[in-house]
Amino acid sequence: MQGKLSEIDIRSILQLIELGQRTGELFVESYGSQVSSVGVGSKEGRSLARVSRDQSWFVFFSNGQIIYAAEATGHLSRLKDHLRRYKLDSALDEIRASTIAATNAPEYGYLWALLENHLLTPAQGRTIVQSMVHETLFDLLTLHQGSFIFEIGSALAPQLMTLEIAPLVTQVIKEVQEWKKFYPQIQSPDQCPVISEAEQLRDQLPENVFLNLDRWIDGAKSIRQIARYLNRDILMVARAIHPYVQQGLVQLHYPGTGGAVVDATGKELVGSGLSFDQWQSSRVPRIVCIDDGVAICEAVESILNLHGYEAVGIADPLKALSLVFQLKPDVILCDIAMPELDGYEICGMLRRSTAFRQIPIVMLTGKDGFIDRVKARMVGATDYLTKPFGESELLMLVEKYAGLVDIASMKPANLLVETPEDELNIDMTKSTASTPST
Repeated sequence: MQGKLSEIDIRSILQLIELGQRTGELFVESYGSQVSSVGVGSKEGRSLARVSRDQSWFVFFSNGQIIYAAEATGHLSRLKDHLRRYKLDSALDEIRASTIAATNAPEYGYLWALLENHLLTPAQGRTIVQSMVHETLFDLLTLHQGSFIFEIGSALAPQLMTLEIAPLVTQVIKEVQEWKKFYPQIQSPDQCPVISEAEQLRDQLPENVFLNLDRWIDGAKSIRQIARYLNRDILMVARAIHPYVQQGLVQLHYPGTGGAVVDATGKELVGSGLSFDQWQSSRVPRIVCIDDGVAICEAVESILNLHGYEAVGIADPLKALSLVFQLKPDVILCDIAMPELDGYEICGMLRRSTAFRQIPIVMLTGKDGFIDRVKARMVGATDYLTKPFGESELLMLVEKYAGLVDIASMKPANLLVETPEDELNIDMTKSTASTPST
């Protein structure tokens, strides 16, 4: 079963899967969806076009019930957000994912690794999975443009729980309708609120309420993240800040706009002073090298950083799948022969995502054989580089796909400052702090 969302909506697709008691996975991809969820022809749509993006999701089923659902990016940030309430967000750095992580569900694999290592109880795991499914369905049921394909196959295993589709969809649709009441001031759960008029807001609120708002609404956390940290739904968070957004005391911005803050019409209010296009063109090209050989990663980092690029070496191929979506590299160098997950598999998975369909992926191989090159092309690799390679060979290839860097005017950013796995250092003992109601 496959088609376009202009012909059949997500709710109907889910109903068909439930009625047929199907087992398999549903892949949904949006078409240039705007994070604002505002019509393309509207004033808001035009002004926010610079932050439009494609998204894709997987939903896994067993006998017509949902096992698990997530974005196809493989991000671990969502899982870390949910783990904060159990003070386990740092546990992901200390474990290796189970073999499930090599499938289309790396996040699920890490969740199971936490269960297998007795760091998470089954009850906690079920709570997290239920929240993840709910969150994903909220995004899918607001989607109107895109394509889908449902593939019948064996169920994702092992299973922690299954969820009935009908009551869950009914509940989420009610929440979607409620969410629309916040338009146009609040348009997406991915918007990050920030207090823009602190003194005026302080005058309106009791001191403890203002301090709670100031603690969470810092411009770095999205509405969705705040909801995860506080173990609340996004409607509750949006309802709490909506009056202040209406008054202009709180503003919202989208991640990935160079720090620019936009209001409900998309007008830039504060930020870097650069347009998104200017910011994008001024950044240093970022190169990611995925190779289980630490020496190779270090050599690539050393050479490229010396020549003005921003290089990141990742020796764990499983973690690489998550990190590349957060690092947003301009070029990916990927070794072919790696344990657990080889370069062909990584390349194939990345090419399934719209975000990486045009990103150059260069395969690193120890063989200069025709078969290896054919396999690389079949999975969507852009080029290949035979090991061992010299500095000039590496630079020539990187310059070909990422361009030259003006070292005099551009310096690589400090990755330690913007590492995607940075801790937010949030004290979860205060996560139940009250928020103002409307």
